Amino acid sequence: MSVLICGSLAFDTITNFHGRFAQQIMPDKVHMLNVSFLVPTLRREYGGCAGNIAYTLHLLGGEPLVKGAIGNDGGDYMARLKGWGVDTSLVLQAQETYTAQCMIITDEDNNQITAFHPGAMMLAHTTPVPVERKDITLAIVAPDGREAMLGHCQQLADAKIPFIFDPGQNLPLFSGPELQRFTEQATWVAVNDYEGAMLTERIGTTIEALSRQPNLKGVIVTLGAEGCEVWINGSRTHVPGVAAEAVVDPTGCGDAFRAALLHGLSQGWSLARCVALGNQIGALKIAQRGGQNHTVPPALLAAA
Repeated sequence: MSVLICGSLAFDTITNFHGRFAQQIMPDKVHMLNVSFLVPTLRREYGGCAGNIAYTLHLLGGEPLVKGAIGNDGGDYMARLKGWGVDTSLVLQAQETYTAQCMIITDEDNNQITAFHPGAMMLAHTTPVPVERKDITLAIVAPDGREAMLGHCQQLADAKIPFIFDPGQNLPLFSGPELQRFTEQATWVAVNDYEGAMLTERIGTTIEALSRQPNLKGVIVTLGAEGCEVWINGSRTHVPGVAAEAVVDPTGCGDAFRAALLHGLSQGWSLARCVALGNQIGALKIAQRGGQNHTVPPALLAAA
């Protein structure tokens, strides 16, 4: 059965700053910020939340169905998706614009500064969720165009297709009432600790109270190397992190985690077991550059 992945397809330009952002920014001068970072390394990677999630879900043996948009420079990306055997019938190819572009600077503490040009992503709302397809049993709404996220959540809720709401870096695009509506439509909510604090502040609640909403089967809060919190009906479970062999590049770690979450949910696992796999996959991803270059060892695949 297919897992619908609604989200961005993008090219990532990834650079590394051999220093710490905090040492370059003067707190009393943030109102007139003007900084420059020397980045001696630069790579271009395939990325975007939907592409990254699909990559890892495919590695785990799942059947990702990607719903996103690429621009007139996205032919190689489309070929890449098809090369995995991924269903690309829902990928919009917009000829009048570029594929979304993400420019990322990572410092020595794995803090990141990101600039994002949405490009074709802003047209993702023009194709609706194919609710007539009976093979879609699970979905995720990951960062995408604003109108696409609003529309896809409503369409999935109307079709009663269980889905994860993953606002990610797009969370600031939505008002408190819009965010509240998302949480009422979703089956699960997945955020990192910073996003969780912003989400609950904007809708005037707490993670504990949010997890008590009758429609939600769980709220997942990732904590980086510290693991993850799983909140179910007001009860918190901490799932410890997994030590990485190397910390090379955090880009796409959250997406890899969410792919593992989707894989486990599609298998009917408990949320804690899904998250434990997510922590393992995240540790594998952070040891590789880019969001689509890691592999999954056969032993872990067998366990999954």
